[in-house]
Amino acid sequence: MVTKLFSLEGKTAVVTGGTSGIGRAIAIGLAEAGADVVATGRRQQQLEEVAAEIEARGRKTLRQIADVCDRASLERLLAASLEKFGKVDILVNCAGIAKRTPTLEASEDEWRDILNTNLIGTLRTCQIFGRPMLERGYGRIINIVSLTSFVAFTEVAAYAASKAALASLTRSLAVEWSKKGVMVNAIAPGVYRTDINAKLLDSTPRGQEILMRTPMGRYGQPEELVGAAVLLASDGASFIAGEVLVVDGGYLASGVNS
Repeated sequence: MVTKLFSLEGKTAVVTGGTSGIGRAIAIGLAEAGADVVATGRRQQQLEEVAAEIEARGRKTLRQIADVCDRASLERLLAASLEKFGKVDILVNCAGIAKRTPTLEASEDEWRDILNTNLIGTLRTCQIFGRPMLERGYGRIINIVSLTSFVAFTEVAAYAASKAALASLTRSLAVEWSKKGVMVNAIAPGVYRTDINAKLLDSTPRGQEILMRTPMGRYGQPEELVGAAVLLASDGASFIAGEVLVVDGGYLASGVNS
C-alpha cells in the first residue's frame, strides 16, 4: 500500500537541534508519522519539553543532551540511542547558528563559529551516525540547508557560505553512501516565522522584502516542513539521493510577482 511507503512505524530517528523551531516541528512530525524520536540539543529544559510531547504521541524517546561542536557528546548520543533502540534509521541535522554582520566587519572567529556549527557540526554528526547505518545497509539522512545555499542575503555571508557548502556536502555523501543503502538528502526551507524571528519579520524592511518576494504572500510555519521530512525519512525515498528539496512558498521560482 502507498500509505505504508510513508509510514515510519518501527523506525528510530535522531534530530539534532530538535528542541526548538524547525527542528522541534520536524521531531514531533516524525513521531506523529510513527517513529521513535530522540530530539536533542544543548538545553535540558527544552529537551524535557519536546521529549514529553513525543511521549504524549505514544512514542519512545531519550533525554540526552548533545552539541554538534562536541564529538564526544555526539558519540554518547549514538551509544545511548543504540542501547535503547538497537538502531538509528533516520538522522535529521537541524542544529545551526546565524549572525548578521557586514562582511567587512565580520571576524575570523565569527566565521569559524558559524562554519564549525553549520557545516563541520553536520559533518561530525553524519560521520558518527553514518557509520552504523552503512554497516546495516540502511539509513536516511536529512540535512537542513537554506535559501542562501542558492541566493545571497545581505550581511550573512558566513551563514550563506556554510549552507552552500552543506548542500554540496549532501551531494558528496549521497554519491558515496547511496549504493550502500544510506540516502542523504537535504531540505531548503524558505523563511519560516518562529518566536525567535517574529519581530524581525513583522517590523523591518528586510521582513517585508522577503514577504514581497514570496509568491504565496506569507511566511511559512515550521509544521509545513513535516511533509518533506517524512517523505525523505521514509521508504518512499528509496531512490532519492543527493536532492535538495526546496520548501519556500515559491521564493526561488519568483521573478515578477505583480
